[in-house]
Amino acid sequence: MFGLGLPELIVIFVIALVVFGPKKLPELGKALGKGIAEFKRATEEVKETIEHEVRTAEHAIEMNKIKEAVEAKTPEQQPAAAPQGTDQPSAPAESTVSAQASAEPASPEKGPDPYGKS
Repeated sequence: MFGLGLPELIVIFVIALVVFGPKKLPELGKALGKGIAEFKRATEEVKETIEHEVRTAEHAIEMNKIKEAVEAKTPEQQPAAAPQGTDQPSAPAESTVSAQASAEPASPEKGPDPYGKS
């Protein structure tokens, strides 16, 4: 891992035994093991979070591509022709519904509904 072989590990162990003594060495080893385990756990959590975010972003890109493909294949709805004798053209049904939905006040406790449902 770090280029440490058996002879180097033995030298490190002997130095640690001399510096810390035989009573403290097991406690230090236990603390070091817990620290390494916690570091591995945190690293895995970060890795999983990043992978989840990447999958979410890829899904959003794919959904946008599908949406664009569907919109490109479906013809645009043309507004109905104005009856003779009137100056205003009739509005498409979609804009009337969205205008009514946006005219309703949002509940202050909930905030505006991002999906346009009441």
